[in-house]
Amino acid sequence: MAIITVQNLQKTFKVHEKEPGLSGSLKSLFKRSYKQVRAVNDISFTIDPGELIGFIGPNGAGKTTTLKCLSGLLYPNGGKIEVLGFTPFDRKHQFLKQIALVMGQKNQLWWDLPPIESFNLNKEIYEIPEKRYKQVLDNLVDMLDVSKVLQTQVRKLSLGQRMKCELIAALLHSPKVLFLDEPTIGLDVVMQKKMRQFIKDYNETFGATIILTSHYMEDVKKLCKRVIIIDQGKIIFDGQLADIIKKYADHKILELFFSKKVDRKTLSRYGTVKKYSGLRAVLLVGRETVLTTASHLLQKLPIEDLNIDEPAIEDIIREIFSGKDIS
Repeated sequence: MAIITVQNLQKTFKVHEKEPGLSGSLKSLFKRSYKQVRAVNDISFTIDPGELIGFIGPNGAGKTTTLKCLSGLLYPNGGKIEVLGFTPFDRKHQFLKQIALVMGQKNQLWWDLPPIESFNLNKEIYEIPEKRYKQVLDNLVDMLDVSKVLQTQVRKLSLGQRMKCELIAALLHSPKVLFLDEPTIGLDVVMQKKMRQFIKDYNETFGATIILTSHYMEDVKKLCKRVIIIDQGKIIFDGQLADIIKKYADHKILELFFSKKVDRKTLSRYGTVKKYSGLRAVLLVGRETVLTTASHLLQKLPIEDLNIDEPAIEDIIREIFSGKDIS
C-alpha cells in the first residue's frame, strides 16, 4: 500500500510584475500588476513504504514546491495528496510527528546555541520519551560522528558539521517519511560522500521513506533506483534510473589508447568520434553493437588499452531537459 499518493497536484503563485527603473517603482505604488505562475502542473505519483526516490529537475521545475505541499507547508490549488493517510495541509499533530523536511539552504538549529540545545528542544516539541530520546540521539551522533561538536555554537561549526546536526534535529523523532531538499548543497566532495552514505544507511536501517532532491547527479546515482524527473511543473519521467540509460542513451562510450597514431577517418567507420588526439580517442558506439565493434577494433588497430563505459547520468539528464522525448 502506498505511503504517499499524489493525484493531479496543482500549485500556482501570484507574482508581482514591476516595470524597470524609478518610474516603474512609482507606478507600482499606485497600480500593481500580477501574473499567475504555475509551479506544479497536474502531477500524479505514488510512493511505497521504504522507497528512496530521486526527485530531480532544473531550477524552477517545481521540486521544492512539491515537497512543501507534501509536508503541509503549502496549500495546493488543486488535486489530492495523502501522506501516511493524512492530508498534509491539515497539519495534524500526529502527521507532523511522523515526517521531517530538511532543506539544505535553511537551518532549524539555533544559531547562537550549541546543537544539543536544539536537540533537547525538539525532544520536548515532539514529546519523545527520555529513554528513547537518548537511544536515538546516541545512535545518530555515532552514525554521523559529531560527538565532539555537540557543545559548540552552531555559528562556529563548518557547513558539513552543521548539515549533520540539521539531520539529527530532523530525525530525533524517527520520522517515517523524510523529505530532503538539496541536503548536500555546498558540501565538499568528501562530505557529500559521507552524507550520501548516512542517508543510504538510515533508509536501510530504519526503513524510512525518503524523497531526495539534488542538483548533484552523483547523489541520485548512488542512492536512488527510482527517479521522478520534473520540468516546468510536469513529470516527464517516473521509473527506474537504469531504464533512463537503457531507453534514452542508445550508445556506450569506447575510450581507446593506441601504441601509434591512428587516422581519425579510420575511427569514424566504427562510431561517432567525440574526442581525438592521435594516440587517444573516444567513440560513441551503438549499445547493441558495442561488443562486436570493440572486437573488430582490437583486431584491426594498434590498441594498447580499451575501456567501455556508460554515458554519464549528468549528460543524459542534460539532454532530457534540452527537449528530447523520453516517453
